[in-house]
Amino acid sequence: MGNESSQKIKLLKLMEMLRRETDEQHPMRRKEICERLEAMGISCDIRTLSKDMKALNDYGFEVMSYFVDHEKCYYVPEDNFSDAELKILIDAIQAASFITDKKTAELIDKVAALGGSHKAELLKDNMVCFNTRKHHNEMIYYAVDRIETAIKANKKIIFYYYDLDENGQKHYRRDKHHYQAEPVALVFHEDNYYLVSYFPQKDCTVNYRLDRMEQVEVKDEDISDKAKELRSSIAGYTESAFKMYGGDPLDVTLQFEDKLIGVVYDKFGEDTKMLRINDTTIIAAVKVQVSPTFWGWMFQFGGKMTINSPDELKEEYKKQVEALLFKGDNLVPFYNNERTKE
Repeated sequence: MGNESSQKIKLLKLMEMLRRETDEQHPMRRKEICERLEAMGISCDIRTLSKDMKALNDYGFEVMSYFVDHEKCYYVPEDNFSDAELKILIDAIQAASFITDKKTAELIDKVAALGGSHKAELLKDNMVCFNTRKHHNEMIYYAVDRIETAIKANKKIIFYYYDLDENGQKHYRRDKHHYQAEPVALVFHEDNYYLVSYFPQKDCTVNYRLDRMEQVEVKDEDISDKAKELRSSIAGYTESAFKMYGGDPLDVTLQFEDKLIGVVYDKFGEDTKMLRINDTTIIAAVKVQVSPTFWGWMFQFGGKMTINSPDELKEEYKKQVEALLFKGDNLVPFYNNERTKE
């Protein structure tokens, strides 16, 4: 191997070692650097090491030094992520339900390693494992990769879609016939990853959970112009979508007790316009997609939140309450043996 190639390899290995194993609190002595490189089969001399460090700096890599017990030591300063930033990333990975246990461990190892070998174990040791609702579909990462490929190439995709039964077993929709979709965007929403796609037959959007998709493949068929146009308005769409369920977007005025102000901000954003109408009551104008999920969200507050407008939605709200009360009156309690026999 020529001297020039050998020197380049030496500099690459040197920078890799310093970046991975040093920081300002953990510099590496010249003697140790030379011994480590020699162990890799790379010739290194203490007398020329300063020239190597200068070469790295000349190439744009920042290598610092200071003396410890009269011996010069080198380190690469931290310039990527702070401990707090890495901790936030690790917590986000651990909290995401769609990331499986296996992939969670792999990703946390990779993110922790960005802090260097001295901090990696510390970051992982300080992690609180609080999410026990991890999904099990390991194929989600391949799905993400292929969907991203399709979006960039403006191509359609095909896939299988399934539900889980009470035993956690897969049941494929459409008798395991392929779904076809025109991908618009991937959206992370409330612990799950969704594909937002365009459905040209009904001129509407359809959303699919990625952890319920299997065998995603890119088709050599272009998506429609409408699907491409939707990408420019996807941010507004996701803001109005309610937990990724379908429904017609509607301007709605809610009336609620002021103790629910934070709840409304959490759901619709902190730029939501509100108006106080008395000491305890607030009204707010929001845009929602009316769906079963919307009604479920409303009902959890009981009489503390109502709909002011539009009138047709107020009437629908009354019907939903009446239907719920009717069903409630006809429920069969599991603890009433006599009623169960009827």
